[in-house]
Amino acid sequence: MLDARKNWIKLKNDMVKDRPMRMLFRRTFYFDEPPEVAKLMVSADSRYKLYVNGQFVEAGPCKGDSEVWYYDTLELVSYLKTGKNVIAVEVLAFPNEHGNGSFSIFRTGHPGMFVSGKAESRHIAIDLSTDEQWKGRIDPGFSIIKESDLFAPLQMIEERKASPELIQWNLTDYDDSSWENAVYDTRLSAEFSPGNLNERVIPFLYRENKKFMDVRVITAKNEKDEMDAFLEGDHPITIAKEQKMILELNAGEEETGYLHLKIAGGKGSIVKILTSEGYVQEGFQGDLKNPFKKDRLDTECGHLHGFTDTYYPAGNGTHDKPEEYAPFWFRTFRFVRLEVETKDEPMTLLSFDYEETGYPLMVKTKAGADDPDFDAIWDISERSLRRCMHETYEDCPFYEQLQYVMDSRTQILYTYAVSGDDRLARKCMDDFRRSQRYDGLTNSSHPNYESNVIPGFSIYYILMAYDHMMYFGDKEFLREHLPHIDRVLGFFRRHLTKHGYVDKIGGLNGRARFWSFIDWAVEWNQTSGIPPATLQGPITMESLLYIYGLQAAAEIAAYLGFKDLADNYNLEAENVRKAVQKFMMGRKGMLADGPGIEDYSQHVQVFAILTDTVSREEGRKALLETMEKKEEYPQCSVAMAFYLFRALEKTGLYEYTREYWGIWRRMLAKHSTTCIEDEVQERSDCHAWGALILYELPSVILGVRPAKPGYQSVMINPQPGYLKEAKGDIITPMGMVHVQWAKDENDKLRLEYDVPDEVTVMVKESDSNEGEMEDTK
Repeated sequence: MLDARKNWIKLKNDMVKDRPMRMLFRRTFYFDEPPEVAKLMVSADSRYKLYVNGQFVEAGPCKGDSEVWYYDTLELVSYLKTGKNVIAVEVLAFPNEHGNGSFSIFRTGHPGMFVSGKAESRHIAIDLSTDEQWKGRIDPGFSIIKESDLFAPLQMIEERKASPELIQWNLTDYDDSSWENAVYDTRLSAEFSPGNLNERVIPFLYRENKKFMDVRVITAKNEKDEMDAFLEGDHPITIAKEQKMILELNAGEEETGYLHLKIAGGKGSIVKILTSEGYVQEGFQGDLKNPFKKDRLDTECGHLHGFTDTYYPAGNGTHDKPEEYAPFWFRTFRFVRLEVETKDEPMTLLSFDYEETGYPLMVKTKAGADDPDFDAIWDISERSLRRCMHETYEDCPFYEQLQYVMDSRTQILYTYAVSGDDRLARKCMDDFRRSQRYDGLTNSSHPNYESNVIPGFSIYYILMAYDHMMYFGDKEFLREHLPHIDRVLGFFRRHLTKHGYVDKIGGLNGRARFWSFIDWAVEWNQTSGIPPATLQGPITMESLLYIYGLQAAAEIAAYLGFKDLADNYNLEAENVRKAVQKFMMGRKGMLADGPGIEDYSQHVQVFAILTDTVSREEGRKALLETMEKKEEYPQCSVAMAFYLFRALEKTGLYEYTREYWGIWRRMLAKHSTTCIEDEVQERSDCHAWGALILYELPSVILGVRPAKPGYQSVMINPQPGYLKEAKGDIITPMGMVHVQWAKDENDKLRLEYDVPDEVTVMVKESDSNEGEMEDTK
């Protein structure tokens, strides 16, 4: 842990507390011989972008919270030169008020920055730590525009009026003589983040230069070939004075990246940059006024819908020294509409491109099967996972960029299955551990600057810990989490009715103390994703989730050697299970959505199967009922597909997945390049909870999963379902595992596999395979 109290600096005139600020800092220094070492530790409140001699080096700090504030260690020597050097830092500072800043970014109310370190040549050492030699000023033309009056968790959309005196502010030859000297911020204490800083625990995000693929719509006199040449950077475009030009640019796929525009001239002009996930139809739906979506490429009947950055150029850029505009935060887009309106002077567009960014996910697993759509489904799923991984897992990169615990549990499993990387997963679990409230529940999303609770989501935190145990078996890590797991379970334990099931602990979003969200089922639209049984009392799903959490916690406790605790958890689970069986069983012979209610859903049947609350045969019968009479039962959406598939697997009904893959086939038919949030309103085009195939193909269809905690042995248990053949190379913590199987004309499954030396293998036949299985190592 690093004590930053002595090196935290601010500007004297930082009194704007009710809106976000853009602060600029510079430090000039000289070397008369080649620099050899330059290592700096950097942080800021709230975010920074650091440049050396005009080159963008890094953005940070990594997202933390009020307990843990991070710093980054940057190696800068490759950016330095003999002679004059400048380190320039752009800081975005959010005010304390929650509604006036990005939900997932914490702040202290003391905007500023921290640098510690030095640069050295053979004979010279220069201390570059933040002190009064640093200069700075506030950008008066910068403001953040809320993306919506209804719900604005992101708050990164800009309106920027360029000041002529700030153009090229981060370059070496810029004159900063009029800037004020920074002052030390003495308001930070040892107990107050970021007074003490923690080292970054995940790798830096990657950045890759990209160009737009083509121009789809042009409202200008220029020819398309001319526009395409502009996108390649070979042909500047000049817009005459008092003209308006609109370009709709296609990136080819959903992207997250830093936009970068270079212009010359254009004083008095207006530049608008709209980022969009796709073309939408007229009209809006739902409480959040989401647009109607069909074919994402429909330029004839659709229009681009999204968020718009507005830039007012200073107009003093030239071809040799262009004026540059780059929004502070990365943008999410598949299409970008660039709109330029000139006034009294012409403007020349020199270039417009972007740097793709994200967590450096290394996909090592390769898998396939004989379903003709699987390759395309894998493609959009892998992209979805990548776009929802930055400094945290994210529900969606376009609207919220919040790390929700339910979403993250499956995203983490997908990450394990394709990469074996648990670094972001460990951070995620630690994030939620620190979010725990006085009553034992965790926030439903974290980092989040305000309390937001969905009671059942805390159970998914326990499932995350269980998954990590099975894949990595890190006992020290699990010991840190077990007390917090017990506190989660304690909340549900304290809220049991006298009959033994979980009482009503939440309700409708915005009307009850907690939101008891379960899934975006069509039939639950009016009750904000909750079974309508919530209007009359407790819901069965929260009892089943409690059982699920107890089962996972018992496994963790047993693995750590706490046998009595494990026995207690198992006994509690059995008692709640009996209460659910007694009071939630409806007249149909299926578990109902609540006690004394004749409403039923597929969700309850799925979780009854997963928690052994019903027998395999009872569960199979109930699940078939919900699949054969879909109109009578709310169905699991994309968000719950992972759990539905586990229930199908457990009851020997895995062949029914053929029908449910139709959800993804419909995504492909609408030309989606990522997995949609749901099929109800399709608000977000990129929700990685839908990246199901990344787990399903390697871990279920090919059947490679941990048989014991820490992958002490490999389970190979293929679930062929409707498929005839499959093969793949699957990454595990023990190394690569090769599996392939095929059914012969008699439906006999012929299995071949290869595992690393000294790895124990357990081969198990699929419950749904009616033929025999022959395996060969």
